[in-house]
Amino acid sequence: MAAISLVCGLGNPGAQYEATRHNAGFWFLDALQRVVSLPWRPETRFFGDLADTRVGQQRVRFLRPASFMNECGGAVASVCGYFDIPAEALLVVHDDLDLPPGTVRVKQGGGHGGHNGLRDIFSKLGSREFIRLRIGIGHPGNSDDVSDWVLRKPTSEDKTAILDAIDRALDQIDPMMGGNLEPVMKALHTQHKGHS
Repeated sequence: MAAISLVCGLGNPGAQYEATRHNAGFWFLDALQRVVSLPWRPETRFFGDLADTRVGQQRVRFLRPASFMNECGGAVASVCGYFDIPAEALLVVHDDLDLPPGTVRVKQGGGHGGHNGLRDIFSKLGSREFIRLRIGIGHPGNSDDVSDWVLRKPTSEDKTAILDAIDRALDQIDPMMGGNLEPVMKALHTQHKGHS
């Protein structure tokens, strides 16, 4: 696997969205900042905030798009284009309806599962072969309720489970950035099943 050169956390900008389920990708960046120095700076040409740091042996850029979720692909594609980062060296961190809170999974490629952020990245980047870190937020049970669900705050129990899952992912940050996904998958996919 390619080492990771760019990590993009997905979320919506603005205080009213900070605590919502859809912002789990931003929560990951916030949690990461407690263990890795992320010197954020606004970059208008990249439609977001960019940080450049070292994680283990890797030099990695981190991106927090300033555009809304359904338009975040422009930020991702512009950073990848400018720094010549192939899709395989991109890690996108996002909320996932198909996983229960407390679950976190890593995968490469695949569909967007109805996620508007992923859908826009597919379209702007022209590839779906990037790595995803999928943070489970659970499903409301009815597809008509999904847009309301992702833009609401989780229960305190669910939020604790989501943050625990993020912490477990952070424990794997060095091998993940090195592109060594096998042990990361083994650790994250077998260690914890999430609560029902």
